[in-house]
Amino acid sequence: MEDERRWHWWQHGVIYHIYPRSFADSNHDGIGDLEGIRQKLDYLVWLGVDAIWLSPIFPSPMADFGYDISDYYDVDPIFGTLADLDRLIADAHARGLKVILDFVPNHTSDQHPWFRESRSARDHPRRNWYIWADPAPEGGPPNNWRSVFGGSAWEFDPATGQYYLHTFLKEQPDLNWRNPEVRAAMFDVLRFWFERGVDGFRIDALRFLIKDAAFRDNPPNPDYAPDQPSFNELIPAYSADQYELHEVLAAMRHVTDAFGERVLIGEMYIPVSRLVAYYGCRHERELHFPFNFQLLLIPWTARHVAATIDTYEGLLGPDDWPNWVLSNHDHPRVATRVGEAQARVAAMLLLTLRGTPTIYYGDELGLADVPIPPERRQDPLERTIGPGAGRDPCRTPMPWDASPYAGFSTVEPWLPLNADYESRNVAAQRDDPRSMLRLYRELLLLRRAEPALAIGDYRPLGVTADVLAYERSAGGRRLAIALNFSGHEHVFRPPREPLDGYVLLSTHLDRDGERVHGALVLRPNEGCIVALT
Repeated sequence: MEDERRWHWWQHGVIYHIYPRSFADSNHDGIGDLEGIRQKLDYLVWLGVDAIWLSPIFPSPMADFGYDISDYYDVDPIFGTLADLDRLIADAHARGLKVILDFVPNHTSDQHPWFRESRSARDHPRRNWYIWADPAPEGGPPNNWRSVFGGSAWEFDPATGQYYLHTFLKEQPDLNWRNPEVRAAMFDVLRFWFERGVDGFRIDALRFLIKDAAFRDNPPNPDYAPDQPSFNELIPAYSADQYELHEVLAAMRHVTDAFGERVLIGEMYIPVSRLVAYYGCRHERELHFPFNFQLLLIPWTARHVAATIDTYEGLLGPDDWPNWVLSNHDHPRVATRVGEAQARVAAMLLLTLRGTPTIYYGDELGLADVPIPPERRQDPLERTIGPGAGRDPCRTPMPWDASPYAGFSTVEPWLPLNADYESRNVAAQRDDPRSMLRLYRELLLLRRAEPALAIGDYRPLGVTADVLAYERSAGGRRLAIALNFSGHEHVFRPPREPLDGYVLLSTHLDRDGERVHGALVLRPNEGCIVALT
């Protein structure tokens, strides 16, 4: 079956997520930019990824570091120019790399011309481009909806006597996607970038796009705990995940498909039982895939991971393509969550599961979250939710070498470097045959060479308290992957058949070609890929 099906690049490829402010600074201002990314494309080719996804690079006041867009048709001067982006796309394509941009459709900046016009008067033609409502009968916000960033989701505008909705910061007013004019304008944004050669979009905050037309109060969350963000006090039953969103996504998919092999990826933090609905149905497709964030959220044990995989695989339809994520710009890095030793096991898991993997920049070095001194914290969550809530620690600069400022810049970067950058950097790990970087490269090379890993079938082989094993197969080639989630040695024996073959790759990078007869000895914190014979 695998040989007969036409596989798309976004199915067999690997996505590399770049936070542009922190990847490479070419103009010596301490902030990463597009030219810096362009200059590192050869590194990404060497690493073995297939596509780069850039967090927002559009003009923005930077209230939320680019997720408050003031112009969807240009590039913020911090990152460069439109010509710089064109050059980056052209050079990436010349190297066989795809380019995915971040699309932020739920809201704009309050400095966007659309919103300035909208708030100028109640009778302005663009008033209904955003979500406005009268105060409640007793005064105050129209309902109890909460902002993800803390407090009410409504901001009063004294000039017009109404509230506007902002699911995030008050500087990020929500667009009214029930308005056909808004839909048409945003679809034009997609067409503009597709025509410039962009290969796809990651769609930000997608589940919030459509809100309840009656503005009904959200119900209380019975599972809320005091240590959780205040947003979790309520279930967003009426402010997110609305049925009409499917209609919007189907239309967005039609726009996308008109440009050939492009991809739409949705950011949606919802249970997988609801997540899979956003693939659409056989006759009306929606997202190519909604991001699956389960590995970011579950306890790191063999049984939890096995159950997560089985549940997800069981919910996917025959036309649905899976995907996996270990880290991103909103959550602690995988090395912070599971430790450096297990981060190697996590890398093998990510790159051997069925579906499209996304690697977050720096994870290939084992980069952990960097402690940020209070005076250097910049994330608005530090202000709106409280000290320590910010995402700065997982957004720090990429360390390229042991020179001052780690080769990222020639001046002090916008956020602190990792304290161990003189040893934990690309140059040092590239020369170390047992490094984390070399492990990622070997995994990526193997994934590209083995169709069983890229597009093959998945079959569980067994799970214990500490060991997870599964099989990937395609065209008669069978590979067994066994992962030890513990700091103790384990002997893995499949419950139904002996494990016979030879080791293709160990996370320790020292067992290639070793014969396996019946059982596999896994050292502490080790994963192995075994070619079955």
